[in-house]
Amino acid sequence: MRRLGGKEVADGIVQDLKIKVEELKGRGISPKLAILRVGERDDDLAYERGVLKRFESAGVEVEITALDAGVSQEELDETFDGINADPKVHGILVFRPLPKPLSDEHMRKTIDSGKDVDFMDIRNMEKVLAGVPDAAAPCTAEAVMSLIKHYNIETCGKKVTVVGRSLVIGKPVALLLTTANATVTVCHTKTLNMEEECRNADIIVACCGVAKMINASYVKEGQIVIDVGMNVDEGGNLCGDVDYDAVSEIAEAVTPVPGGVGSITTAILLKHVVDNAGS
Repeated sequence: MRRLGGKEVADGIVQDLKIKVEELKGRGISPKLAILRVGERDDDLAYERGVLKRFESAGVEVEITALDAGVSQEELDETFDGINADPKVHGILVFRPLPKPLSDEHMRKTIDSGKDVDFMDIRNMEKVLAGVPDAAAPCTAEAVMSLIKHYNIETCGKKVTVVGRSLVIGKPVALLLTTANATVTVCHTKTLNMEEECRNADIIVACCGVAKMINASYVKEGQIVIDVGMNVDEGGNLCGDVDYDAVSEIAEAVTPVPGGVGSITTAILLKHVVDNAGS
C-alpha cells in the first residue's frame, strides 16, 4: 500500500509562496487572512490550528473573529460586513456549515470577490461549473486535485466515486474531476448500494463528514482512496472519513488523516490569500 502524504505537496506550494510574500512586503503589501468562526466545533478548531501554523511559517497574518454558537443572524451578518469592508484583509474564511438556524446567504451574496478564498461567491461557482481555467475553487477541492497531479494519478477515463455532495467539497471536487475527464459518480445519504458504487470505482474521494465510514467493505484491490474528512473519534483523536487501518490493507494507495489532504488545503488557502494580495 502506498501512503499518499500531503506534506511534500504542500511544502512545494509554500516554498514558492514565501518568495511572493517577501516581494509583496517589499512593495508595502502585507497579505492578511480573516477567519470568522461561529462556535467551537472540534473539526473547525483543528483546521484553524493548521491554518495558523501554515500562515505563520510563511509570514502571513491571520486575524480570528470567534462568535458564540448562539449568536443572532443580525450580529453574524454585521460582523461579516465589517470584515468584508476592511481594506487590510485579502481573504475571508468562514467556517461552514454554520450552527443551525444560522444562514450564510447574506455572506455568499455580499462577499468581495477579491477576498473570496473558499468558494462563497456564486460567481466562482459558475466559473468552476464552466470549467474556466484557474477558477478559484474551494481550497479542499483544489487540494485534492493538487495531490492527484503531484502523484501522477491518472483521471482521464477513470471511474471516480465522490462520497458527499456539499457545496464546500463534494460538488466542486466532482466538477473539477469531470473537467479532468474522469467519469464521476456522486454518492450521498439517499444513495442505494453505496458500498457497491464505491467498489466499482478506480478512485474514491471520501468527503461525507462521518468518521471512518469508508471501511473495508467499500473498497477493492487496486483502488486509490483520497480521504478529505476531518473528524474526532470517540477517543478524541483526529481521524478521517476512511478507516485507514482497514482500507490500507486492501487499496493500492490511501491518504492519511492527519497528514494528507488537510495539509495541502492550508497551503492552497495561503495561495489564494497571497494571490489576492498581489492582484
